[in-house]
Order: sequence, then C-alpha cells, then structure tokens
Amino acid sequence: MITQAPRGVQDWYGKDMHRRTVIEKIARDLAKAYHIKEIITPVFEHTVLFQRSVGETTDVVQKEMYTFNDKGDRSITLKPEGTAGAIRAYLEHNMYADPGPVKLFYVTPAFRYEKPQSGRLRQHHQFGVEFVGSKSPLAEVELISLVTTLIKRFGLEDAKLHINSIGCKNCRQTYNDALLSYLKEHEENLCPTCRERMLKNPLRVIDCKVDACKEIVKDAPRTIDYLDDECREHFEELQALLKELGIPYEIDTGIVRGLDYYTKTVFEFVNSEGFTLCGGGRYDGLIHEIDEKQDIPSVGFGMGIERILYFLEKEGVELEAEDPVELYVGILGKEGKAKAYKLVNDLRNQGIIVETDYMDRSVKAQMKYANKIGARKTVIIGSDELANNLARIKDMETGEQTEVALDRISEYIAGGNC
Repeated sequence: MITQAPRGVQDWYGKDMHRRTVIEKIARDLAKAYHIKEIITPVFEHTVLFQRSVGETTDVVQKEMYTFNDKGDRSITLKPEGTAGAIRAYLEHNMYADPGPVKLFYVTPAFRYEKPQSGRLRQHHQFGVEFVGSKSPLAEVELISLVTTLIKRFGLEDAKLHINSIGCKNCRQTYNDALLSYLKEHEENLCPTCRERMLKNPLRVIDCKVDACKEIVKDAPRTIDYLDDECREHFEELQALLKELGIPYEIDTGIVRGLDYYTKTVFEFVNSEGFTLCGGGRYDGLIHEIDEKQDIPSVGFGMGIERILYFLEKEGVELEAEDPVELYVGILGKEGKAKAYKLVNDLRNQGIIVETDYMDRSVKAQMKYANKIGARKTVIIGSDELANNLARIKDMETGEQTEVALDRISEYIAGGNC
C-alpha cells in the first residue's frame, strides 16, 4: 500500500518525536561535557567495509544487512551500525595526525533486516561514541562512566553494568582451541548455524540465542580463564577504576558481543529481565583490519534510541514536557490581521513560542483552539484594539485579564509575563 510504511520502520512525529528529541539532547549535552565531537557519516558504505570490520561470520553480515549493487555495479550496504563508518572516516581524513585521543560521537540511523519487535526496528537509531588512540583501560572507564551518567539523566533505574574480557589475538587462539574441543563433544546438539560457526569463529557460539545452544555453552570454557598477563592486568585495572568511581558491575562471562571486532573488554548495561540497553567494548584490531598500514587502539559503544525509549515507557519515566505556547494571538476581522502577525513575528524573533489563526475561524473557535494547544495566554486583535491601541491579554489558567498597549505587548510577553 502506498500509504503504509514498510514493515519494521517508524514515522516520528508528535509525542514520540518530542521524546526522541529530548533523549538526543541529553546525549549530545553530556558528550559535550566529555569533550567528544560529533561526526556524521553516510547512510551507506562499500559492503566490504562491513565484511572486514563487523566480520563475515556474524549474523549482521550473513543475515541482516541491506546490500545492493548501485548503477555502477558497486556493492553498497546501508550501515548496520555506526562504528565502521566512523573509523573509516577517521582513517580517510587522517584524524590520527590530530592530537590524541580522538573522541567522536554520532546519532545515526542503522539498518538491519531482522524480526521487528519492541525497541528493535529494521531502521533504528543509535547514539554511539568512538574513543580512538588509547590502550589504557581508562578509555573504557570513561565510556562506561558516560553511559552510567546518561542512564541516570534519562531517569532509568533498572540497568546494571555487566563486564567481561574476551582477550586479544595472542590468547584468543588458545581459548578457541579449548572451546572448539568442547563444542565438538556436543556438535550433534548444536543448531546448524553454530555447527558452521564453531569452525570459523567458535566464540560466536557463546552468543547464540537458540535454547539448545545456550544450554550447551553454560559449561563451555570461558575467555576469562585463558587471558594472558597483559589482558588479565588490563581487566584487573578496569575493575579497580570502576570500584574507585563507585560504579557497580557484575562480571558476566557470557558476554562476547555480536561483532567480530571486539578485543579485551566488552560490556553491556542490562535490565533485570536480561534485556540489553547499551553495549560496547574495546576493538584494538579494528583499524588494522580496515587499513593494514595502521594499528591504533580503540574503544566504543552503541545505544539504541528506540530501545531507550521503550525502557523509559516500561519504567513509567516521564521526560520533560514540550515548551508551551506562550501566547495565542487571535485575529478579529481583516483589519487586525497585519498587526496581529507583526506581533507574532516580533515575538518569534525573540525565541518565544507564539501561535495565531490561519484558518479564518471565529473568535470563539480560536479560543477553543488556543485551549487545545495549551496556550498560556491569549490576546485578540481587531478594529477596536487598533483604534484604542489597547488589548486585553488573558491568562488561560486563572482567567485574569491585563490591559496592555498594542505597541507594548511584545515587551510585556518578552519580559516574562507568561
């Protein structure tokens, strides 16, 4: 149907649009306090970028990407997440030559073909941060601190930090060998996808959502038991920093994240029902994977805006209301139209929210409309008001009326008398 949007997408308007705007403003304001600069990258990229960065064995690449050939027969993909595009831009524009670290944030649409459900859409929006250039666990702690503060400012209470370490390439192979050996003992009970995963990237089996596979991996070897000295020290320092900041956490060895580029620290903020509000971690090998001439450590996270709005509603959290219409300027007759609209224009130029009549309604209908839109005050301008250079401003809550000279109304309203 031409008047119905495709499945899994959402139109933003009215109350939902306002709530989304509030969420994005809170996020942007906090990013500013952390001296993180905004970046906007294209909605689509070359497909190979996601194949190399996200990982060819991931569900995102294998099942969920919106990929097509353009008119030049180039394979193009709508971005399924924000990190790969931001890192590509970092490399393309030589940001590594800038004083480090480079800290970038984005609010971006992302596209994944998956079953639509509450808080998860085929076109969704992410607030994300990329912290590039630091090997220190303090980089992870900064992002965890930011998300902790952000969740508090949103008003959410049901969210706890879960952390894990999945090691680096130096200790991962030992772990993969142990995991593969374990999985082969249970191979016949794994889902078909995991039988394939275990040969290409056994760690991905830990992240499977199929009940039978989840039961099998309960007793599987864990990455945390195979960390080399460097990764273990990194994880221990991370925990010490979190304790110093008073940020509670839980070590969750089941967290491996769904994208191949993660190394060492991975983290999620999870509610009491096990739903993830935000996820991220360290990906020291990602830049080298995209550009073999570079080897720069990085940390980041992504937070789904629709997911946050869903949990706000679930917890019954009310965001700040929209700013009210300060004044409704009613028009009586053609004579008052020009003067009324000049007043409207003057007040709007001072940043005051004002509305007026565009529908040629009667005065009675205009007052009903002013009440419906929640105008705090109203004034009617017609021939009598023009002749006497005087109008009555009515407080819609108390019913009190104040006489003000026409040429002083703008000053009266702008002076805080609303």
